[in-house]
Amino acid sequence: MEKYEDIKTFDELIELEYGKIGTENRNKYEEGAQMFIVSEMLKEARKAANLTQEQLAEKAGTKKSYISKLENAKGNIQLSTLIRIFEQGLNRKIGLTFL
Repeated sequence: MEKYEDIKTFDELIELEYGKIGTENRNKYEEGAQMFIVSEMLKEARKAANLTQEQLAEKAGTKKSYISKLENAKGNIQLSTLIRIFEQGLNRKIGLTFL
């Protein structure tokens, strides 16, 4: 617990646990965190549309198992596929921000 005594912000905690921005370990953490966010957004949007994973997959031209993997943050996704799932499957637009 001593290593956490001087931690005052979430960013400091993340840096302590995963390293500075740009390091391999931190990059892996950031990638996983972003995938988790996308997976939760997809799951929430699908439920709001009252669709099952199977129905969404059919509308988006993919497989239920792929939707399941994405919703569980277990699969990699191409941007074009993500756009197709949201636009064709959920009738939603995607906005991207690069920092």
